[in-house]
Amino acid sequence: MEGVKRSPEEFKDCTSRIIGCAMRVHGVLGNGFQEVIYQRALEIEFQDEGLGFVREMEMPIYYKQQQIGTRRVDFFVDDEIMVELKAIIQLEDVHLAQALNYLEAYNLKTGLLINFGSKSLQFKRLFNKKYSTSNFSF
Repeated sequence: MEGVKRSPEEFKDCTSRIIGCAMRVHGVLGNGFQEVIYQRALEIEFQDEGLGFVREMEMPIYYKQQQIGTRRVDFFVDDEIMVELKAIIQLEDVHLAQALNYLEAYNLKTGLLINFGSKSLQFKRLFNKKYSTSNFSF
């Protein structure tokens, strides 16, 4: 999936710290475990890093100002960043599209898609082009 390349400096938030935590987890565990194992290890790293987070936070999905369902994000960090985890061989465009859709549905500015399933850790910083400060927030 093509898009505008953004530098880490454009993300004036804790995404670099989150990625560092993920790199430490992947460095110790490697690939091959189920997603829940990486979630638990990442939770420990987030605590050690002093990041505020909620694991498996249930968030509402709206359509025309009406709640039509909910979805759990793997992590919601520092009250602003959605973190979605995968434990698959290779990230594909469909995973990126899904994560971007969640950012838009939740009206969040920034997210991370992290894959522990490949030999090297894969991650994508996500930016919601439709983000609006006038919409609802969590």
